[in-house]
Amino acid sequence: MPRDNSLPVRRLGRTDMHITRVGFGSWAVGGDWAVGWGNQDDRDSVAAIRRAVERGVNWIDTAAIYGVGHSEEVVAEALAGIPKSERPYVFTKCGLIPHPTDRNALPSRIGAPASLRRELEASLSRLRVDHIDLYQMHWPTEDGTPLEVYWQVLLDLKREGKVAAVGLSNHSAQQLAAAEALGHVDTLQPPFSAIRRDVAVAELPWCAQHETGVIVYSPMQAGLLSGGFTAERAAALPANDWRSRNDNFKPPALARNLAVAEIMKGIADRRHTSVAAVAVAWTLAWPGVTGAIVGARRPAQVDGWIDAASLSLTKAELAEIAGVIDRTGAGSGPAEP
Repeated sequence: MPRDNSLPVRRLGRTDMHITRVGFGSWAVGGDWAVGWGNQDDRDSVAAIRRAVERGVNWIDTAAIYGVGHSEEVVAEALAGIPKSERPYVFTKCGLIPHPTDRNALPSRIGAPASLRRELEASLSRLRVDHIDLYQMHWPTEDGTPLEVYWQVLLDLKREGKVAAVGLSNHSAQQLAAAEALGHVDTLQPPFSAIRRDVAVAELPWCAQHETGVIVYSPMQAGLLSGGFTAERAAALPANDWRSRNDNFKPPALARNLAVAEIMKGIADRRHTSVAAVAVAWTLAWPGVTGAIVGARRPAQVDGWIDAASLSLTKAELAEIAGVIDRTGAGSGPAEP
């Protein structure tokens, strides 16, 4: 099928990559694991990725830990039939090591240099590529490895040509500054949505000041701001869906969060678009944000949020969303740019 190349792009920090305002997120397609979204149909997942590429999305975000490697395998399968010249950028992450015998146990945050290099080789193999476009440290470590040590490994991998760019995910402004002292941080990947807004205080301004690209994850807050979520659906989430254990999906936070989605529905109706697109566009309205990672498990879900790639919210619409945030006390962090 012909590919739509009309989506606007932005330069990712100082890198040579110009990325669409939305990228395909492959967390959910990993399937069942400690922080999984329940069992998935790989055929649907492959079709969703291909649909995103067909619609013009030019980057895919995944991680070695998603589905304990399975997400990367699904991404490779989806890209297998696409000519190399038309393939999207592939971003992946390292530093989370699964339990050796229990895939449902929380992974360990490991930054040992030898471990990171083993992870890279495994990701290259699963993704069936000879280099990674963007390689990011998933979380700060818990094994005693200093940030300066694991960040130097990523800088070395970039120098060796095994990865084109390097970044940090889920790191603070203070940690970003410590890494920058060793070598430029190409990207930050933080959580950011109209519910989870904390990085707007320090991390987004830091990245804007240092020309560090920002690709935010969970802009729809794991489906809460998709327009299709209800209290009944939250109560029916299966035990192997991590959201069933998350406070945002339980009273009293759930009602406040769904009120934000309801305000977005009014905006979506007026703009003839989807609630999902409005939720994602909200994150893209903030200075410093380069792109948003948006998940899908079926092609139709891609069609539901693709408008966000070119949708700009007005100041009045941003104020309307801020108003319901202030009235309900939903989430935390600054309410508007």
